Amino acid sequence: MVSEEEIAAFLSESYPDSDQEIEFESFLREYLNLQARVSAKEGGGGSAGGGGGKTSFLKSSITTLLHNINQAEKSSYVAHINTYLRYDPFLKKYLPIDPAGNQLFDLIRDGVLLCKLINVAVPGTIDERAINKKRVLNPWQRNENHTLCLNSAKAIGCTVVNIGTQDLVEGRPHLVLGLISQIIKIQLLADLNLKKTPQLVELFDDSKDIDEVLSLSPEKMLLRWMNHHLKKAGYKKTVNNFSSDVKDGEAYAYLLKALAPEHSPETTLDTKDPDERAKLILEQAEKLDCKRYLTPKDITEGSANLNLAFVAQIFQHRNGLTSDTKQVTLTQTATRDDVLLSREERAFRMWINSLGVESYVNNVFEDVRNGWVLLEVLDKVSPGSVNWKLATKPPIKMPFRKLENCNQVIKIGKQLKFSLVNLAGNDFVQGNKKLIVALLWQLMRFNILQLLNKLRFHSQGPQGKEITDADILNWANSKVKASGRTSRMESFKDKSLSNGLFFLELLSAVQPRVVNWKVVTKGEADEDKKLNATYIISVARKLGCSVFLLPEDIIEVNQKMILTLTASIMYWSLQKQPQSLSEMPEQSDPSSMASDAASDVGSEDGASTIAPSESEEVNSLSDGISNLTMDDATSNAPSTENGNVVAES
Repeated sequence: MVSEEEIAAFLSESYPDSDQEIEFESFLREYLNLQARVSAKEGGGGSAGGGGGKTSFLKSSITTLLHNINQAEKSSYVAHINTYLRYDPFLKKYLPIDPAGNQLFDLIRDGVLLCKLINVAVPGTIDERAINKKRVLNPWQRNENHTLCLNSAKAIGCTVVNIGTQDLVEGRPHLVLGLISQIIKIQLLADLNLKKTPQLVELFDDSKDIDEVLSLSPEKMLLRWMNHHLKKAGYKKTVNNFSSDVKDGEAYAYLLKALAPEHSPETTLDTKDPDERAKLILEQAEKLDCKRYLTPKDITEGSANLNLAFVAQIFQHRNGLTSDTKQVTLTQTATRDDVLLSREERAFRMWINSLGVESYVNNVFEDVRNGWVLLEVLDKVSPGSVNWKLATKPPIKMPFRKLENCNQVIKIGKQLKFSLVNLAGNDFVQGNKKLIVALLWQLMRFNILQLLNKLRFHSQGPQGKEITDADILNWANSKVKASGRTSRMESFKDKSLSNGLFFLELLSAVQPRVVNWKVVTKGEADEDKKLNATYIISVARKLGCSVFLLPEDIIEVNQKMILTLTASIMYWSLQKQPQSLSEMPEQSDPSSMASDAASDVGSEDGASTIAPSESEEVNSLSDGISNLTMDDATSNAPSTENGNVVAES
């Protein structure tokens, strides 16, 4: 047990002012750093074996010391929810929510509101037919909703750290607000990219490498946009953050003067009192319908989350950019291969971000070019494989250091028996998209097979055979056949899979009650296929599978994503029913079916997986394909890996 004095001493290293409010992300970072220090002190080491120490740590005074709720943020999030969901057919009878009480946390408990909020942030993420929406839900149905919510949140880019379904059922305020904050942030920053707003190219010099622009995070793009207009308006300073740099209100006064001169009198800049200036700024912003997220006090106190939301809202209503997009042709000239690469980039990005690596990836093709992110991923899927003494951490100024990192990636890939013919470290440095995707696919596939092999190893011992792509295929077919259905897939690129019926039958076979057959279509017309595909993804997430594919991947039968979907369902099923490991059909012809699944993706069957050691933990899901399943009920305490906590119950 750690004392309050020890916690306070640790926090004072980063935050000397104990009255200072910090953002939720900062709280999580300090929480994890402190947890790692306690584990090291108690000899816990961070594996599942140290669960007892972690449980006592969670029950310590950290709860009262750090879990103070920012009422201003809570009120703003409630206002956002009231605005965007007030006309929702199911939720309108519960809205508006009173920001002063605990109604928000009570309403969270059945999972419907969070699922709806995710769909507001990224429309179409959750098929509402998969949400349990009865007036009174039983515990099983609530758990399904929260599982669907958490897996969907990960799929849109949220970092789900130390949040389990039970936390949402109990409406734990600090965790609920942290998740809502991320969802709203994703919604507000959704247009801050060249694909959605090609006019953003105006912010950069003509000589600027377009790929470098694409790698900017939405927050950095927003800061770049703000400084672009501030410079034009004559503001002499540079805004580097949404807290201390905007506290005096001057930057806002100049920004509104540049974007909405008709609403910006000179008196705003002439006002010396920051509180008075903040009031005038919000009066001007209200004329643009941009006041929702903060109060004058939030400006003068430098509330980073609320100020970011405020600036993002100004961008949405009036970005002040030219409509001339002649410089931007990437959206108009995208080929089918470009569209497929874009979808796969998104899937790999979400997968990497959910593994718990330290870096956050905004654009895979740019962010892997220095090799560091790839080394972090390799260390996750094959712990101990990276020689960190030979690696250079970003920012990296010397090009040869980037090449050294990438060359180590190639070396480790060959040790893991990846297919890396004609692939060199310089290909990553140069940003060769197809070769980057080829490597990432092999990493993801290696991870999937490794997870499944862990289950077989712990079930059958060293004599158990390693699972291959063909085993996954055979397992799926045998499951569907055993349920009395007649569907079958010949390979992971079987075109008949496009109607979605096989996967719905597979999901029904592993959990009969999870599929509502009344809403399933025959999958004959294109629209029907899309309805089925969307429903499949939501049902899989509701079941407990973390999958990152899109409906188009099912409709077009993208064999990589089809394999990950099937393997994710298999992993969930085998965890729930370990006895079925011994009932798996024998692999009839590994060379034919497995080569089918691995063709065109640069992988080698039978050589791309390594049997795990006895010390490896089966339920350490952060080692997996972004927590291939999130079985909260099997974990009594969160396990920590590289600074990330696996969702706990």
